Amino acid sequence: MIRATEGFTARLDGLRRQWLPMNSSMIVTAPLPQSFWDEVGWQGAELLGDMAHYYMYAQRTADDRIAFGGRGRPYLYGSRIDARGHTHEWTVEALWRLLTDFFPAARSSSVEHAWSGVLGVPRDWCSTVHVDPATGLGWAGGYTGHGVTTTNLAGRTLRDLILGEETELTALPWVGRKVRAWEPEPLRWLGVHAMYRLYRVADHRERTMPRTSALARFADLITGH
Repeated sequence: MIRATEGFTARLDGLRRQWLPMNSSMIVTAPLPQSFWDEVGWQGAELLGDMAHYYMYAQRTADDRIAFGGRGRPYLYGSRIDARGHTHEWTVEALWRLLTDFFPAARSSSVEHAWSGVLGVPRDWCSTVHVDPATGLGWAGGYTGHGVTTTNLAGRTLRDLILGEETELTALPWVGRKVRAWEPEPLRWLGVHAMYRLYRVADHRERTMPRTSALARFADLITGH
């Protein structure tokens, strides 16, 4: 039996502190006219990211919208999960402000859709894969937002582990790696929100700094990177 519940692992008995359910949200604009794309010079389907500490990511969709994502409210107290995918209005407004900061010409448009989901985040932010041959139980996850590619590797690694084969994949360092649990509440909630608050302030300061802010380095210590 394989546990592949990612951010929803926290809902399982005895695993509430195993992987933290981190919220990630996206908005998408109304279709934008060709004049907008000509003005900003975004002619292809390139994916964009700002590489900030409190980062964003964006893509131009096939029907000429901007799909724009970020963290919003990253974590709910007690590892709670909103299974409806509800996106808080605060998050929608924050993502819209950030989008229009990047693309002022988009201010004449509007947000047509918004959605949210949860990511599985281990305490050290590194994925893990394992199968216990004694019990037949295995797991994979903790992708921290990189699941599109990492799940493929995890699936192939699990296959080799289940078959009992020793391969290059089963020798990777994420196989059988043990991760300490997240702190109990309220430390968990305070730590996550303090971390993202520090990252936001650090991003603001670094607009006029030639180096990484000390606040960001302190936030890195909180994350356990």
